[in-house]
Amino acid sequence: MSVTVQEIKFREPAGRIAQALPVPAAPVGGAPDLPEMQGEKMILNMGPSHPATHGVLRIILELDGEMITKAVPDVGYLHRGDEKIAENMTYTQFIPYTDRLDYLAPLANNVAYALAVEKLMGIDKALPPRCQYIRVICCELARISAHLLGLGAFAMDVGALTVFLHTFYEREKLYNLFEALTGARFTTTYTRIGGLSRDLPPGWIEQCRKFLDEVVVNFDESEKLLTRNRIFVDRTRDVGVIPRDVAIDYGLTGPNLRGSGVDYDLRKAHPYLVYDQLEFEIPVGSVGDCYDRYLVRMEEMRQSVRIVKQCLDKLPDGPINVGDGKTVLPPKEKVLTRMEELIHQFILVTQGVHVPPGEIYFGAENPKGELGFYINSKGGGTPHRMKIRAPSFVNLSVLPYVLPNHMMSDTVAILGSLDFVMGECDR
Repeated sequence: MSVTVQEIKFREPAGRIAQALPVPAAPVGGAPDLPEMQGEKMILNMGPSHPATHGVLRIILELDGEMITKAVPDVGYLHRGDEKIAENMTYTQFIPYTDRLDYLAPLANNVAYALAVEKLMGIDKALPPRCQYIRVICCELARISAHLLGLGAFAMDVGALTVFLHTFYEREKLYNLFEALTGARFTTTYTRIGGLSRDLPPGWIEQCRKFLDEVVVNFDESEKLLTRNRIFVDRTRDVGVIPRDVAIDYGLTGPNLRGSGVDYDLRKAHPYLVYDQLEFEIPVGSVGDCYDRYLVRMEEMRQSVRIVKQCLDKLPDGPINVGDGKTVLPPKEKVLTRMEELIHQFILVTQGVHVPPGEIYFGAENPKGELGFYINSKGGGTPHRMKIRAPSFVNLSVLPYVLPNHMMSDTVAILGSLDFVMGECDR
C-alpha cells in the first residue's frame, strides 16, 4: 500500500497501525522511564567492527540488564583528513575526494562541492540551463540510490532480508545508468567547476525513463513487505523517538529532521539549481520514531522520481559548461591546434581555476541531510581552509539522547533508521 505525503504529514499516534500501551513520559531519551533496578551495570563495546553499525562506528554502552542506561558514540576510526588534504590540492583535484564522503551518493557530493566553489567564484548563476537540469537529475538519482541501500540495510537489520535483495536489484540498474553517464559505477567524479565532465550519452534518457517506471513497482513491493508487517512495525513504532525540539537542538537535517515533524528542506527553503522550477512535496513525520523515518525516506524516493521525470521532460539543448575558457578545460581539438587554448589548459591543469579571495558557505540537501562546504580563499587555485559539514557526523550526535532507556536489541533499529555513512562522518 502506498503511503502518501498527506498520510505521513498528518498521521497522529492514535492512528498508527497498532495501539500502544500507555506509558509514562520520559524526561531523558525517547523511551519511558524504567523503575530503579538493583544490580551491577555492564559496559559493552558495540563496534567498531559490528555489522549493524554500518562501518567503523563504536558505541560505548552502559547496560542495566538488557536496558541501555548510557551511550557514548566514539567516531574517528577512519581518520581521513579530507579537509586538510583540500589545502594541498587544486579545487578540481579535490573533486574525487568528495566521492568518498557519502560514498552511496557520490554524484550529489560532486554537485554540492562544485556549487560551493562556483558561488565563491561568482559563476553559480551563469551555469547553462542544461547543466543545471542534468545536475538535478544526478542529485535525485543519487538520493534514490542512497535511500534504497539505507532502507534495505535497515530492513535487513531488523530481520527483513527480502527487502534488502529487492532494493539492491534496483540499485544495480542505477549503477548501470551511472556507468553509462560517468564512466564509473561507484566513484563518479562527474561534476566539474563550471559544468560537467561530459554530456548525456545517446539513449541514456530512454534508459532512465525505463528505470523510473520500474523502480516505483519496487517501492510498492517493499511497502507491502514492510509498512503493514507486524514484526517490522513492532520493531520500529515508538522506538527511537526524537521529538521536534530535540531534533532542532541537535542540528539534525534531512529525513531524520523531517521525520520529527520539521518541514525543512534546502531544496524548498533555499532553492538552488532549478529546484524552484519543479513541483514536488516534502514528506514530514508526526512522531519522530524509527517508523516515521522509514516512511519519510520511502516517500522521498517517490518524490525524487517525480523530480527526475520533470527534468527529463524539460531538459533543454545547449552547452553543459560555462563559456569561460579560464574555468573549464577547452575542447581537445582546439588545444591541439590553437595556442590560446593550449595555454588555458596548461594553466588549469597545473595551477587550477583562479578563485578570488573571500569566504563562503554553501549547503545542499543530500540524502543524509545538509552537506555543507565552507571555503576560505586567499586567491589562486587552492583553498586556504575548508570545512565540511557532514550530516552523518551531526546526526550521530543524537545517540546519547535517543539510545538510553531502550532495549539492547533496539539499538540496531535506531542506527538503521538514522542512516549514516562513516566515510562522511570521519571526513
